[in-house]
Amino acid sequence: MTHRPFVMWPHPALRRAASPVKDITDEVRAIWDEMTRAMDQMPGVGLAAPQLGIDMALTVVDASAERGKAVRMANPEILHSSVEPREHEEGSPNLPHVWAKVTRPRAVTVRFLNDKGQWDRQDFVGLWATSVQHQIDHLKGRMFFDHLTRTKRDMLIKKSKKLQRG
Repeated sequence: MTHRPFVMWPHPALRRAASPVKDITDEVRAIWDEMTRAMDQMPGVGLAAPQLGIDMALTVVDASAERGKAVRMANPEILHSSVEPREHEEGSPNLPHVWAKVTRPRAVTVRFLNDKGQWDRQDFVGLWATSVQHQIDHLKGRMFFDHLTRTKRDMLIKKSKKLQRG
């Protein structure tokens, strides 16, 4: 099965805060399934609904080595962040062919609605934490390159456009 296409930077969906999810319905579960397929096909370790042009505060994250352990989250919010930083090369299918080192907290505690429609709370560390924070940024209308200086961000966007043209 396929998934809807990724919206490309500078699509307005990538700069808008996603709408909160009121209830976990079969439609929401189907969107999570689609998002998981898209994430696995990239291959990536996380995806937010706005990346597919869907205006819903939904994310999936799977940083496991063996895959198939995706955590599905609606309306995720970070409750606590570690002081210790972690640097990681980040990229996005919405701005293809480029990556940049981004520094984020090494661990986070996140509160979210789970796939059963119940409020859940989970700790994420390392790559899991990086991915969760990256996805929550998407839900707020932020991209990974917003963590860079203006010069680095402009160079990255220019390079991606050039590589997309071939």
